[in-house]
Amino acid sequence: MKTVGSYPKTRLRRLRKSKWLRNLVSENNISNNDLVLPIFIREGKNKIEQIKSMPGVNRYSVDKLDTILNEVRKFKIPMVALFPYTPNNKKDDKGSEALNPNNLICRGLKVIKTKFPDIGVMCDVALDPYTSHGHDGIIIKNKIDNDETIKILVKQALLQAEMGCDIIAPSDMMDGRVGAIRKALDKKKFYDVSILSYAIKYASNFYGPFRDAVGSKSKLKKNKKTYQMDYRNKLESFREVGLDIKEGADLVMIKPGMFYLDIISNIKNKFNVPVIVYQVSGEYSLLKNAIRNKILSEDAMIESIISFKRSGASAIVTYFALEIAKKIKQIN
Repeated sequence: MKTVGSYPKTRLRRLRKSKWLRNLVSENNISNNDLVLPIFIREGKNKIEQIKSMPGVNRYSVDKLDTILNEVRKFKIPMVALFPYTPNNKKDDKGSEALNPNNLICRGLKVIKTKFPDIGVMCDVALDPYTSHGHDGIIIKNKIDNDETIKILVKQALLQAEMGCDIIAPSDMMDGRVGAIRKALDKKKFYDVSILSYAIKYASNFYGPFRDAVGSKSKLKKNKKTYQMDYRNKLESFREVGLDIKEGADLVMIKPGMFYLDIISNIKNKFNVPVIVYQVSGEYSLLKNAIRNKILSEDAMIESIISFKRSGASAIVTYFALEIAKKIKQIN
């Protein structure tokens, strides 16, 4: 291969000599439009509770959602993702609270769609915040039953759509649930409700703080490796995404993010579909603690988000969303 240019005639450092020039030729950048903020909701009134395992992240009672949503609106973050911290007395082996029209997610949706209609809302479809065993599906004969779980997930998705959810996000990893949910939504004429499938969700070790945040960590006695993906596998991800798109997914999620940049790149190059990446709780907490302890600079969080964009992500779900949006506003 013939090399174009040579030292000293070619000096690549000339394009790095000043900030304005680096900005001019930068290949990837982030904006507030790339960010999705997860929000945890809890029972009670006038409650804002720090989550110990996730520094800087809180649980909000429904009446205090205004506190965080005003910030979301101020810094023009386009969408939030809602997650419930369900009390133990409302959990059972079938996750029945997921179908309660007065549950935390439904009440949160009503508040947001009434007071903040300009903010998009994504809701998880899965049973782990609601089950007494902490799994994403129901257990029959000591196994997660795929098809019986789907029946409940469809009802959960329909309830969320009725309450105003913009994007239904099945994160359970049951086979066939995207098609069943799309069919049910269309039957009820929810044609405009999008499906963001957690098509690629690995059985990762980096979900611990999130499980603590939704109250499922202490409940979970067995791992989720029979339904979440094996992190040793890459080719399997093509099959998962291909099937979910065929079943009606509008967008696909890859989770976790930082340790799966190769997967993000492969899926973006293979499929003509928006790819959303979740910077999960363990990834966030590691970075956040290092930044707080001044082991890393704050620029590390920007670098992590840029890595997702460089790999092909359309948007990133991250607990850093507000901090990054504030930094973007300062720069501009």
